[in-house]
Amino acid sequence: MITSQNFKDYILLDAGDKEKLENWKGIILRRPDPMAIWPKTRPELWEKADACYHRSNKGGGHWEFKKKLPESWLVNYRDLTFKVSPTNFKHTGLFPEQAANWDFITEKISQRKNVRILNLFAYTGAASMAASAAGAEEVVHLDASKGINEWAKENMKLSSLEKNTIRFIVDDALKFTSREIRRGRKYDGIIMDPPSYGRGPDNELFRFEDKINPLIENCLELLSDDPLFFIINTYTTGYSSTVMYNTLDIARKLRNIAGKVEADEIGIQITDSQYILPCGQTTRWYK
Repeated sequence: MITSQNFKDYILLDAGDKEKLENWKGIILRRPDPMAIWPKTRPELWEKADACYHRSNKGGGHWEFKKKLPESWLVNYRDLTFKVSPTNFKHTGLFPEQAANWDFITEKISQRKNVRILNLFAYTGAASMAASAAGAEEVVHLDASKGINEWAKENMKLSSLEKNTIRFIVDDALKFTSREIRRGRKYDGIIMDPPSYGRGPDNELFRFEDKINPLIENCLELLSDDPLFFIINTYTTGYSSTVMYNTLDIARKLRNIAGKVEADEIGIQITDSQYILPCGQTTRWYK
């Protein structure tokens, strides 16, 4: 299990009964989490939540606010600053378990100059900002949502990275990578967080089981002659870390790409506890 112990502005207080209780820099949120099927271990904490997200039987859900909260607030991770906000889809704009990957990205990029990074399904840009702050010469940040890209631009400014070269693109990941191949573009590192199911900006259908292999093929084609890493984060139920290890390792061997593939669960340590909340899988290729 991959975890990070360095996120001081975020604490997972408890998890259980298909929920999690989180402290986001002093604001306590209670959100659904289907992985936490075990009983709560610290039930006395849960009534302290400032806001609780309730799922609807018809899909979606809504927030119940126990007190007036700001529409958004800031959290810091190392030298980075991010805006978080309770959204209508229960998310906050940040996935704190990914801090382990931000550290990995930072370590790899800091070892090399003139690095170009591609971040697909880049959401609000935490990995993009980590890559840029680590010294990447150019970061290409792609997401299908224009609104989410605007949020990422806010995070860029909050982290004082607006003078760096970060290109924000609204596009379908498979179409974009295919065009980049035709253009002859290359990247030293690629990150992607494909959803289980989604739509591109022109209503292109993305279904994980149908698109993941061609997308991996495109990304391997886009790697430079001396690349640093290729990271795939997956949250799709039923596809274990072993599935993703096999998928990426076979694909890179077919292209005679040397290096090492690792795949594992990624999660968050519950504070004052031996237990970890799993939050999907991360598969990494690197030299």
